[in-house]
Amino acid sequence: MHARRQLIVRSIAVAAALAAGAPGLALAQAKLKVAAVYTVPFEQQWVGRIHKALKAAEARGEIEYKATENVANADYERVMREYATAGNQLILGEVFGVEAAARKVAKDFPKVAFLMGSSLKPQAPNFSVFDNYIQEPAYLSGMVAGGMTKTNKIGMVGGFPIPEVNRLMNAFMAGAKETNPKVEFSVSFINSWFDPPKAKEAAFAMIDKGADVMYAERFGVSDAAKEKGKLAIGNVIDTQAQYPDTVVASALWNFEPSADRAIKLVKEGKFAAEDYGPYSMMKHKGSELAPLGTFEKKVPAEIVSKVKAKQADILAGKFTVKVDDGQPKSTAK
Repeated sequence: MHARRQLIVRSIAVAAALAAGAPGLALAQAKLKVAAVYTVPFEQQWVGRIHKALKAAEARGEIEYKATENVANADYERVMREYATAGNQLILGEVFGVEAAARKVAKDFPKVAFLMGSSLKPQAPNFSVFDNYIQEPAYLSGMVAGGMTKTNKIGMVGGFPIPEVNRLMNAFMAGAKETNPKVEFSVSFINSWFDPPKAKEAAFAMIDKGADVMYAERFGVSDAAKEKGKLAIGNVIDTQAQYPDTVVASALWNFEPSADRAIKLVKEGKFAAEDYGPYSMMKHKGSELAPLGTFEKKVPAEIVSKVKAKQADILAGKFTVKVDDGQPKSTAK
């Protein structure tokens, strides 16, 4: 009898809560269904930042989040369609290699919001684009690199020479030249988003030719620098904890401002096709220069003060880092 009485009491409590519009129950129903389709593993740095921002929203109880990693371009459209058909209201991913297919899916599901990493423009009414516009901290990290090289040779290893990589490399190079006009660059692309052994080999070749600071646009480069006792500048994530004697500074990308904006707009029924690029910029806290940490006393004081002054100018709108999407070229003799 006792158990039954408990059940009745619980039923009455639930009914009363529903009648009163209990916030707990309303929130449970209001959880947004979000899915993401990634062509690389979760630990790949670029996708890792998107994954981290969505996991944070999930931890706050705002969304239900599902994701698939390592999706081949040939399967991308199918996985997107499956998530859209399953009732997900917001779908994220990167469509650099599958633009046409992804945009076709968005047309077929006009009620679903899509926010995709893309080099192209938004597509009305429901396909928004983003990119890691972190050229501002990339410029600042270049200023640090210019002040740290002893040989005046900097090696740069990138994934593919597409706009979102090129603009960061060009900004880094401009920053390095500001603090050290003598610096020369070796630039190479491994034509993969995730191939640490290949990136490492490319970095070794540059170090053998005298580069003492490496721009680690891809995983594998910092390993090469560490093995050879050289320095590295990170990109997108901060790996100084793993490489305390190697990684001097990093240009960090924070996807939270973009993710949180999309989630809010979908919940309000106001999501529209737009370019989320600006939400990766420093004024929106979408990017930042990582703290110097273990290198705080090793970077010359004069360089640190120049970087701080430049950062203040960027945030005040007095200095604009040029967006140059052209493929960077080696200048090393």
